[in-house]
Amino acid sequence: MPGLELFAEADRQLTLCNACRYCEGYCAVFQAIELRREFGKGDVFYLSNLCHDCRACYYACMYSPPHEFAINIPKILSEARVKSYERWSFPRFLARAFAERRVAWLLGSDVAALVLALALLLIPAGALWSAHRGAGAFYEVIPYAAMVSAAIGLSAFWLAVWLRGAVRCWREIGVARGSNGLKAIARAMGAALGLRYLQGGGPGCSYPEERPSAVRRTFHGLVFWGFAGDFVATTLAYIYQDWLHELPPYSLGSAPVIFGAVGGMSLLAGCAGLIWCKVRSDRAPMGAGGYGLDYDFLGILALTALTGLLTLAMRSTAALGSLLVFHLALVAALFITAPYGKFVHAIYRFLALVKYYAEQDQPRASA
Repeated sequence: MPGLELFAEADRQLTLCNACRYCEGYCAVFQAIELRREFGKGDVFYLSNLCHDCRACYYACMYSPPHEFAINIPKILSEARVKSYERWSFPRFLARAFAERRVAWLLGSDVAALVLALALLLIPAGALWSAHRGAGAFYEVIPYAAMVSAAIGLSAFWLAVWLRGAVRCWREIGVARGSNGLKAIARAMGAALGLRYLQGGGPGCSYPEERPSAVRRTFHGLVFWGFAGDFVATTLAYIYQDWLHELPPYSLGSAPVIFGAVGGMSLLAGCAGLIWCKVRSDRAPMGAGGYGLDYDFLGILALTALTGLLTLAMRSTAALGSLLVFHLALVAALFITAPYGKFVHAIYRFLALVKYYAEQDQPRASA
C-alpha cells in the first residue's frame, strides 16, 4: 500500500469499515470488526484468517478504488494472511517459502528427486518395469516397511510444524477467559465442514467474477471432500491389511478402492475448477503472493490425485512400478511442502472461527 506499512494500512481500512458497517451482513469478519475500536497486529492476523476471500465486500463497497479512501479489504487481509503464515511457521529459513516461492519449489522438487533417485538406485529393474499381480503386488516394487517409515517421518514433520504454528497462532490472536470453548469449537467445526462463509452473505462468492455464484464453493467442496475421501480410503486400507490381513491391491468393488477413486476424481475436478476460477478472477482484490501459493498447492495436489488414479487404472500392467514411484514422489513433495504453502490455511482459519464464535457468545453471556 503506497506510503503506509501493512498493519497501519490495515488499521486505517478496518477503522473506516467499522464506521460504515454497510457490509456487516456479509460474513463473520465484519461482525468481528464491530467488537473492536482499534486494530493491532494480532487483530489484523485474526481477521485476515477469518476472511474466506469471498470478495462480496469489495464489489459492494462505495469506497473501493478508485475512490480516494481506497478500501480493499480482501487485498489487505490477503497480504496480512500470508504474513501470518510466515510468522507462525518454523524453521525460519523454510518459513521464507511464503514470501519466496522458490524455497517451496526447491524443497518439494528436492524431496521428489530424492525419492525417484532412491527408487532407481535400490529397486531392481525387473521389479520396476514388470507387471505385478496378486496380493502384495505393490510391495514387490517398494517394500511395505519403506513406505510406512517414509510416511511416518514426513507426517511427523508437518504435524510438528502445524502444531507449533497453531500454538503460536492461538497465543497471538487469543481468546478472552470465560468463553465456552467446546461450544465455540463445535460451531467452528460446523462452519468449516459446511463451507458456510463461502456463501458471500447468501448468494455465493463474487469469485471468479463480480456476479455472486456458488461456483467457487462447489469446487472448494470437491477438494475438501475429495481429500476426506482419500483419507478414508487410506484408513480403510490400513484396516484391511493390518486387522483383516488382506494385502493390496484390493478389488475394484472394495471400500478402499471406491473411496480412493471417488476421492481422487473429486480432488482432480475441484483443483481444476479452482485453477480455472483463479485464471478468470479479478486481480484487484488479491494481495501480492496469494495467487502463487494457491497455484502451487492446487497444482501439486492435482498431480498427486492424477498419478494416484493412473496407478489404480494401470495396476495390472508393466507401468505399475514407474507410476507408483512417481506417485509416491509427489506424495512426499506434497507432505514436505504442506507446512509452507496454502494448506496451512485450514488450521489457522479454523482457529479464527473458534475465536469468532467464542467472541460472539461473550456479550450474550454477560448481558
